[in-house]
Amino acid sequence: MPDVICCGEALVDRLGPPGGNPAEGGEDCLGGAPANVCCGLARLGTSTSFLGRLGQDAIGAAFAQVFQGRGVDQRGLQWDRQRPSRVVLVQRQHSGERSFGGFLGETGEGFADMALAKDQIPASLFRSARWLLFGTIPLASPMAAAALAQAMAMAEARQVQLALDVNWRPTFWRCGESMARQWITPLLERVHLLKLAAEEAEWLLDERDPQAIGLALPQQPAVVVTAGGDGVTWWMGGCRGHHPAYPVCVMDSTGAGDAFLAGLLHQLTRQPRLLHQPSADAVAQAMAFASACGAMVCTGAGAIDPQPSVDAVAAFLEQHAAP
Repeated sequence: MPDVICCGEALVDRLGPPGGNPAEGGEDCLGGAPANVCCGLARLGTSTSFLGRLGQDAIGAAFAQVFQGRGVDQRGLQWDRQRPSRVVLVQRQHSGERSFGGFLGETGEGFADMALAKDQIPASLFRSARWLLFGTIPLASPMAAAALAQAMAMAEARQVQLALDVNWRPTFWRCGESMARQWITPLLERVHLLKLAAEEAEWLLDERDPQAIGLALPQQPAVVVTAGGDGVTWWMGGCRGHHPAYPVCVMDSTGAGDAFLAGLLHQLTRQPRLLHQPSADAVAQAMAFASACGAMVCTGAGAIDPQPSVDAVAAFLEQHAAP
């Protein structure tokens, strides 16, 4: 039975050559933030389940194979005969940074991830789960938004904690930014863990200080603000801190934040007290572990293939330990 359920999109990132156009050719890598976190958790040894929808196509088959290989529970995986799996065009800079430039494969009915069905969510997923992780992209599609609302209600009925990765991607939204904020903001009031990139925190809340963000919300969730090369800042269980980014040679930053979140949720499933009156050192160690996961993914192409094992993270941390 899964400890963590990851709800949302699974898709292909078509990575263009550095400085080039992905629409003219590139490398296809499996991705999608919830799928990335799910696979990262499984690689670290945390039991996970993926709750999402894929087309009955080569992309769907590839994900099923990866999920099986990683030991991911697939009871929540839905299959769509009409809609294809989504391909996202990812433009890469020579620095390794990336941006999203549209989609490929749509045939008129939308993409499979947009049609996640609320009446096909198995209640058995939530019987022993500790966390439900989700992003905001399902809110951009009415059917997926209704399914996410159902999953959150099922989780809350079982006292499963909610984790939100804002993962703001304007390309996925047909409405304006103002409407998107209206749909995203209510989620913040229900979660126990909130992860935002620094620019997302400023866009959504006009604030980058994780403590200020957490104290302003009714649940007073743990808040983690990531800033790429500037590291991560957090407020968790009354402890605040900052961890600098590890110096690595960046090949591709796609999925680094997802690997970080997988590392953090891995720690939280093993140390639930991190959310409530932890020691500052324990939180800092958990953040160092998560930061290592994110840094290691940057050294390879794509979001899933470079994800590290626990032993690999331990070796990385030993190598980068302060003298």
